[in-house]
Amino acid sequence: MSGPVEQAGVLESKRTATAYRILVAVARRQPAVNQREIADIVGVTTQAVSDYLGELREEGFVDKQGRGRYETTKEGVDWLISETDTLREFAEYVASEVLEEVGVETALATGALEEGERVSLAMRDGVLQADPGTGGDATAVTVTGATAGREVGVTNVEGLIDYELGTVTILAVPPVREGGSRAVDAGAVADLAATHDRLAVDAPEGLAAARVAGLEPDLRFGAASAVTDAATRGLDVLLLAASGTVSAHTETLREQGIGYELLDEVE
Repeated sequence: MSGPVEQAGVLESKRTATAYRILVAVARRQPAVNQREIADIVGVTTQAVSDYLGELREEGFVDKQGRGRYETTKEGVDWLISETDTLREFAEYVASEVLEEVGVETALATGALEEGERVSLAMRDGVLQADPGTGGDATAVTVTGATAGREVGVTNVEGLIDYELGTVTILAVPPVREGGSRAVDAGAVADLAATHDRLAVDAPEGLAAARVAGLEPDLRFGAASAVTDAATRGLDVLLLAASGTVSAHTETLREQGIGYELLDEVE
């Protein structure tokens, strides 16, 4: 492989990945296709399977032979082969060039740990934490010892660390000539902040709005990357953003697949 595989094909879009899985299921079960069975395997509704099959027909990837009877076309098979090759290259890249470089993770010990001990891993307050014992869904082996509150190296992770991505609420603060922080209801800002894990600002207007509400932001500098990092660690973030920077923030969040809500100026 000459260089990093930057594109993961069908993995780049949830919709395309679902279409890929459905087409694989059709190819395996054709010509009699049980939509309920496919729905259970893929994890979508039967209506969604029907909709995807309609789109796959429009793309020329499947033909409908009758009620409940579908067959993959030559174009469909060619697409599966192409995407499967891309996935294979990506998997080889991850295995050979990524995982070998990320053999050890760092977690925060919640109790006294010894080197070589198998522990449970969990994401709490945006921090990977290592708990004594193996009662969690994900476990790992420590490569260092640690006391409670200290960092510990872990490897040989098994299972999945179960947590959801955080979301971002963006409140636009107008320019100073349009009222700035004075146009924002301090009580509304305080109420919003109380329902979020972190408060971020990206400009003096946002900082002023936070302080008038009696709050000190958790994130002030590099807000675009800081907010994204916090959300990917499962934290809900309230961002007080200058009106002129909102579009840049939403574009970054969309690219990272992070859900967000954009609020109009609170008066």
